[in-house]
Amino acid sequence: MSDMYDTHEQGERVKSWLRENGSAIVMGLVLAFGLMFGFKQWQQWETSKRQQASAEYQMLVGYLELDNMDAAVPNYEVLKSEYPKSAYTAMASMLMAKARLHAGQLDLAAQGLIYAMAHASPEPVKMIARERLARVRLSQGDTVVAKQLLDEAPTDLGFEALFAEIRGDIYLADGDTRQAIDSYRTALEYLEEGIGNRQFLTMKLEALDANGEADVSAATDGSEM
Repeated sequence: MSDMYDTHEQGERVKSWLRENGSAIVMGLVLAFGLMFGFKQWQQWETSKRQQASAEYQMLVGYLELDNMDAAVPNYEVLKSEYPKSAYTAMASMLMAKARLHAGQLDLAAQGLIYAMAHASPEPVKMIARERLARVRLSQGDTVVAKQLLDEAPTDLGFEALFAEIRGDIYLADGDTRQAIDSYRTALEYLEEGIGNRQFLTMKLEALDANGEADVSAATDGSEM
């Protein structure tokens, strides 16, 4: 009888607890299923966004491969407005900048590279955009901004040779031959064998080295007079 009483009492306690807390349990279940459903919907939405951004990017690439930059512009604008944080948009900015550069549209090329610097991922892509933007600014004759872009880079790790070569070009544009030579030499030191255009960089260095030696000789002759 005692066991039956205990069982009955326990059952009554369970019923009482359910009456007091049943609504909270139901609400918890509703929330749990709601969150699960919402997360699944969010995943599907993210997948759909990636697919749409990919489609716009592929169309842009196709037009650029056909040298039809004007046709690629609407796709680029859609990517920037609808998918600003997508990796496809940053890559599209780099491709559009290259096409603009070949078309002689330096200001528009710079705009694309600025966008890529702000939105690209991973970090090395931002560094490539920075390096190319520095070259564009140098082409525009703005050596101050070109140098500033290099100086303000968060790191030059992996880009030491490229940055050193651009610095050489900047110094040369500013008429500082000796600094240009030093920078080109630094670029060659960092440049791994078989990577990059060593021959072109060597030609730059050899030409400037001859000029540098002539300048040094002239300065020496002048000091002896």
